[in-house]
Amino acid sequence: MRPAPTILHLDMDAFYASAEQAAKPSLRGKAVVVGGLGPRGVVATASYEARVLGVHSAMPTAQARRLAPNAAYLVPRFSLYRSVSEQVMELLGRLSPLVEPLSLDEAFVDLEAGGVADDTVSARRTGERLRTAIREVTGLSGSVGLAGSKMLAKIASEQAKPDGLVLMEPGTERELLAPMSVRTLPGVGPATGDHLRRAGMTTVNDLAEAGEAELVRLVGKAHGHGLYRMALGLDDRPVVAERDAKSVSVEDTFDVDLHDRVRVRAEVERLAVRCVERLRSADRSGRTVVLKVRRYDFSTLTRSETLRGPTDDPTVVREAAARLLEAVDTTGGVRLLGVGVTGLADFTQEDLFAQAADARELAERSETPEEPVADEGGGPAEEEPARESAGQLAARRWPAGHDVRHTAHGHGWVQGSGVGRVTVRFEEPGGPVGRVVTFRIDDPELSPADPLPLVRDPVDYSSWPASLPKSRSGPVSAAGGESRP
Repeated sequence: MRPAPTILHLDMDAFYASAEQAAKPSLRGKAVVVGGLGPRGVVATASYEARVLGVHSAMPTAQARRLAPNAAYLVPRFSLYRSVSEQVMELLGRLSPLVEPLSLDEAFVDLEAGGVADDTVSARRTGERLRTAIREVTGLSGSVGLAGSKMLAKIASEQAKPDGLVLMEPGTERELLAPMSVRTLPGVGPATGDHLRRAGMTTVNDLAEAGEAELVRLVGKAHGHGLYRMALGLDDRPVVAERDAKSVSVEDTFDVDLHDRVRVRAEVERLAVRCVERLRSADRSGRTVVLKVRRYDFSTLTRSETLRGPTDDPTVVREAAARLLEAVDTTGGVRLLGVGVTGLADFTQEDLFAQAADARELAERSETPEEPVADEGGGPAEEEPARESAGQLAARRWPAGHDVRHTAHGHGWVQGSGVGRVTVRFEEPGGPVGRVVTFRIDDPELSPADPLPLVRDPVDYSSWPASLPKSRSGPVSAAGGESRP
């Protein structure tokens, strides 16, 4: 534990949904749900307006639609979220060399290591300036927690939501933690929380008073020891600048079980290519290819193949995933497929070029281009997508919420699609609410587009944190432990 609250935890507020609201003027102040939109889709993020209606992350989208039927349901735009995340992480990197990202929208920062804070006053000032900088650069809000440890800083940022700052003064941790629910502590999920409740422990103070021996008896030695230390507010973990990813993977859940073996293989190969794209964007390579298959009865199988060395070659990964699929029985139907790469490295081996060539040669020998492989219905495999309904084709080509450009109307986003039509709202970040126009899904003047920046003219923070522009929104109150504009 540190004697000063110089560990900062930043958590962007409803990140995906807030980014969508900032990008789409017509959605500001309205319920927005971002996630998978099919019958088996899951909510990734919900705006605070949707959360009031009971929608939350990890909830099935079908259930969310029952709770919030009038909300806007959008497919995630990860290219936008990554772009905004890079802007935020750059600001954090200017504060300290020790930044520990936990996800696109969350990170720890060691302010003391950056020389920008060494006591309560300087820590609070830095936290407020960071929130101002994030809003000026991205147009979004973030909540900040400050404390003498990572655990307490994260708890503080959760209390600060939305769009606030909470600072836990060193020496007050026990008093602040005591009345909180045991679920507040990291690692205490629904099962552990229920187990502790049955033992008569519902607050952090109950855990502290129970003692380490009793907690070890209830939840085991390793967990019990850690739980007792957390209940006392003790956490000595340092902020680690390099959190090395152990794997890169992608997966898709299908609205309808896949039965056609040719279609299943095509999906696996598509996922393999997407996986390699993520691998390359992280400047990494991997040695072990992993295939995940969840069948119609929810049974999940994983198969892996270790290559001769690390690779980021899409052909190598695609062919390895296809070979793994050959060992899996999919006759009953497949509801989910995933492809991943583990054993990550930051280099590739030269001899893998030969391995890629071998894979291509093997693929060429196994294919018969002049006679396409027939599917179960007797038709050529290439015709499989044509049997999708017009609504499925429209949704696949024009995902809800994604960017488009029309030669006459300019930039817009897909408001909905189906029955051979796509409805587009033409508006841009920072502009007025736009008009809605419906087109055929094959309109030659309509094309997919890249997301526009959320802030057209962001403030220059190249000298951050030495010289900081004053906030356009005016002063922020810092009374007590919490502040909000």
